[in-house]
Amino acid sequence: MATWDDVRRLALAPPETSERRSRDSMQWRVKEKGFVWERPLTRADHKALGDAAPDGPILGVRVADVGVKEALIADDPGVYFTTPHFDGYPAVLVRLEEIEFAELGELVLDAWLTQAPKRLARQYLEASPS
Repeated sequence: MATWDDVRRLALAPPETSERRSRDSMQWRVKEKGFVWERPLTRADHKALGDAAPDGPILGVRVADVGVKEALIADDPGVYFTTPHFDGYPAVLVRLEEIEFAELGELVLDAWLTQAPKRLARQYLEASPS
């Protein structure tokens, strides 16, 4: 089970990241581009999801493309889901209480790499141990 403290620590680990509050929710950004964010469900989300709407904390995560999003949801629908608001958009919603810390770390780093400027991402990868 992951926590918001875990998200904060993982999101702020790569270079050039920042944290800010917007509309009473936290967002983590790389060079002003959001890559993970707190995403409470809206009334429309609850209506669309019905009884399947989760109760716990929800993390929004940017992914490389819609194919990655669909694969994550298909692989582990107990952790990953979406709402009609995100149809056609490369982001997935995560039940924070259901994801393991190691998987969250991979997901957050992939989101950062997706949103970081190419040169910054390349420098980070070159400096990271294999």
